[in-house]
This record gives sequence, structure tokens and C-alpha cells, in this order.
Amino acid sequence: MGEADELFGDEHVRRYRETGGKVGHIWREGSTTLLLTTTGRTSGEKRTIPLIYAEDAGRYVIIASKGGAPENPGWYKNLAKNPEVELQVKDEVFHARARVAHGEERVRFWQEANKVWRYYDDYAKKTSREIPVVVLERVGA
Repeated sequence: MGEADELFGDEHVRRYRETGGKVGHIWREGSTTLLLTTTGRTSGEKRTIPLIYAEDAGRYVIIASKGGAPENPGWYKNLAKNPEVELQVKDEVFHARARVAHGEERVRFWQEANKVWRYYDDYAKKTSREIPVVVLERVGA
């Protein structure tokens, strides 16, 4: 186990930022993480969370699993109100726009995400909701 394996929440964000992702980008079981900064849907404040991602042709795919909880995570609710986000992947920080994948695209991205974090199928079995698959696409130059 490496240092990043024990990181969670704000501490994960802090170590990721201060090391440009050298600590924190690779997380448990070799999964890759990014930092997602959303705008709070009620507070309007910026909130940053580390999330596991899969990459597909320059797009980043994240899963709103919340470990199979019955409700969507707060960051997903923030995206529903404002899909404009900031991402940090390793030492690169950039703006992106979030959208939810549907149909065949959702199935394909779900499968790709499961290659990065094998527990998503287990999370899906724990909840009656369809877990959203979110695609983050870079905007601007």
C-alpha cells in the first residue's frame, strides 16, 4: 500500500494539489483519481472532491455511485444545477462541462469505469436507482 491508499476527502485533495497528483492520482487497487470542483447548488461555494475516473478519447468518465447509497451524491446534485466544473488531472487544471451518458454510451462507459474500479457493479446491486454515468468534456483552450 502506498501513501495515497489511506487518503480520503479533504486530505486527498490537499495532497493531490500540493504534489500535482504525484500523491493521490493513483489510489487504491491502482485506480486513477481526479479532483472535481463543482459550485454548490445552494451555497454557491466551490467544493472539491477526489473521484475515481476512466478516460475515453480525452473525456473523463465518473460514476455517481455513492457506494450504492439510495440517493445521488451531493457533487452530482451540484452538476445538475451547474454543469460547468473545474478538473485537476495529475498536474493539469482545466475547465470542463458535465453531461450524463445514456443508452449504449452509458453501457460502454460503465464497463470502462468497472475496469478502473471493479466495485461499481456491486454498488449497482445495492441500490434501486440507476447510478448516473457522468462524462466530463474539456471546454476552452
